[in-house]
Amino acid sequence: MQKTSVKKINMQKIESITIDMNMAHPPKPARAKTLLASALFAFATLSLSACVTNRTFGDGIDDTAADLSMKSRLLQDGLYNYSDIDMSIFEGRLLLTGTMSSAEGRQHVEDIARTARGVREVLNEIIIGKHTTMKQGAGDVWIDERLGLVLLTDSNIIRSNYQIVVSQGTVYLLGVAQGPNELNRAVDHARNMRGVKKVVSHVLYVGDPRREVGLPMPDEPTPPSPPINPEAP
Repeated sequence: MQKTSVKKINMQKIESITIDMNMAHPPKPARAKTLLASALFAFATLSLSACVTNRTFGDGIDDTAADLSMKSRLLQDGLYNYSDIDMSIFEGRLLLTGTMSSAEGRQHVEDIARTARGVREVLNEIIIGKHTTMKQGAGDVWIDERLGLVLLTDSNIIRSNYQIVVSQGTVYLLGVAQGPNELNRAVDHARNMRGVKKVVSHVLYVGDPRREVGLPMPDEPTPPSPPINPEAP
């Protein structure tokens, strides 16, 4: 009688384990539905993100073409060493950063940029000095990635409307802001990043008429709006 009782208990344990295993591994159709729902959610999120940006799909294509045109011209030129030059373009506004060893070389890069296809304005922030060291370059990359994440997680900022360039501890912002409140938030985030020496904004407001294609851009960049103290706190 005792042996029979033990067999019953063991069968109950086995049955219990079997049920738990089934719960841990749902049938394939249920898992497929879960994956499909996740994919649809991701697609909806990406679509929503695309809807809130102020740069059109066509603008993005034009900027890519202008970027390729500029890089191609520098490669074909070869008159100076351009290895420490960075380029970022938003709605035809080309931002040049990095270092050149001479004022003539700095001006030469700008002259090439002004004739590049798709470039409507040149913002020349190239400095004359020594090339960026590997250590400084690694620090610049850290600031770039960290600041990008901070802007992305700030619900009051449209991350896709901003481009970030970091050169030797200086943060350059390029893009379009909804207004002074959003731009100030972005600038403050940049200032509070460890390792940032200075913040320079070339961001326009969303209603700025200079964003309209076909309107002439000024020869010299206009002062940032709102005015920004270049020195980090």
